[in-house]
Amino acid sequence: MQSIGIIGGGAWGTALGLVALRAGRDPLLWAREVDVVAAINGRHENSLFLPGVALDPRLGATNELAKAATRDLLLLAAPAQHVRDTARALAPHLRPSTPVVICAKGIEKHSGALLSEVVTEVLPHARVALLSGPTFAMEVTNGLPTAITLAASDADLGQRLVQCLGSRAFRPYYTDDVVGAQIGGAIKNVIAIACGIVLGRKLGDNARAALITRGLAEMARLALAKGGRAETLMGLSGLGDLTLTCTSTQSRNCSLGVALGEGERLADILAARRSVAEGVTSAAAAAELARRLGIEMPIVAAVDSILHRGAAIGAEIEGMLARPFRPEARASS
Repeated sequence: MQSIGIIGGGAWGTALGLVALRAGRDPLLWAREVDVVAAINGRHENSLFLPGVALDPRLGATNELAKAATRDLLLLAAPAQHVRDTARALAPHLRPSTPVVICAKGIEKHSGALLSEVVTEVLPHARVALLSGPTFAMEVTNGLPTAITLAASDADLGQRLVQCLGSRAFRPYYTDDVVGAQIGGAIKNVIAIACGIVLGRKLGDNARAALITRGLAEMARLALAKGGRAETLMGLSGLGDLTLTCTSTQSRNCSLGVALGEGERLADILAARRSVAEGVTSAAAAAELARRLGIEMPIVAAVDSILHRGAAIGAEIEGMLARPFRPEARASS
């Protein structure tokens, strides 16, 4: 696993290229945007997605997918809703048994599939793993200490990936619960939008803490229904990522919620941004998945209603506050 292809030239893909370099590997970044490749190779910067950051000159980039796809290991850093199309594009070039590490967080909107289910369907001969946890790309880029979950059902592959990507400041922790790790990464973005709305409406830190706690319960409930383990959600890919995303306006999802809470229209917020707030699409996918599985996820349902069903924020808040009192251990929110 010496040569690594990073598929996706956004902020997170670029940060992962630097992670690979610091671990002593040979990364090559694939980006769709011609300007991104030219800037990385020529000026050693990704001015489109990481403006003002000087990159290690050893980090190279290409627009040719085949060049990155034939490397020893692939890190799939495309946005969640583009994972299927990206995997399809990789399929003709991928060597059998190549490890593919999913580095996106989300649930596929039209199918309700987890990203590992998508990649396994499209690339049946790949060895699939997952990176998920509390990671702001800029902090990883700057070499600040970061701990992250590395999930793989194959324990040998998981441990090899930990050794391949780990370094002093980037510390992967292995789990075999691929389902639980994905649920944490996807749902925390939805809960972060809810927490941002609380901030935007100035409803206080008590309310935000309540949303984080009850949001964690919703994450665990969905993980169990999909065959994951509740204890996984107590780790980096659950509680860790949830805490980071819900308590910092660096978070794209939390800041989007703040803008909504302050009265901005969703279409205007999205039009003003280049980066993707995965919680917007994951809210609809998760709400539908919960309905299919017959489980209650009222915070996720409320966010989905606000984003996609024309519900008024005030009405959804009142609905949450009117829910019946229940024992905490059995409460659905």
